[in-house]
Amino acid sequence: MAGVDGRHFVGPDNGLLSILWQRARRRECRRIAWRPVPLSSSFHGRDVFAPVAAALALRRVPRGWLVPKARPDVLLPSRDLARVIYIDHYGNAVTGLRLTNANATLRVGRRVLRHARTFEEARGPFWYENSMGLVEIAAPRANAARALRLRLGTRVALR
Repeated sequence: MAGVDGRHFVGPDNGLLSILWQRARRRECRRIAWRPVPLSSSFHGRDVFAPVAAALALRRVPRGWLVPKARPDVLLPSRDLARVIYIDHYGNAVTGLRLTNANATLRVGRRVLRHARTFEEARGPFWYENSMGLVEIAAPRANAARALRLRLGTRVALR
């Protein structure tokens, strides 16, 4: 469990929350000591994390459920990831880059893509800021992943 800038996040200590942790101004980390009986071997989201999240939301966490610890055990790099991290069924490719400059170009292999705010204003493959604040590659009425030969892990560079 991580407390990040006044918000609580409940999840496994496997790196999932590490970027939030590293970018936070105020933070705390706690190990979930409580275990329900019985505890399934594969549904910790349901059996452990959901009850702890509910207790935190109600501000009624029983004593002994959470034990302070210095930091998460698994901390992944907090920098942006200049690669394709997800491709949806339309062929749009999400990168691990946050938008820093809408006037920048995005290099994908030998191609240079320009920014467009909407699919309508784009004339070919382009990049835009998606709803998560990440740079996403798309093409109007086309599959950008296929057109640009994108795969998970394809390198990109915002310039």
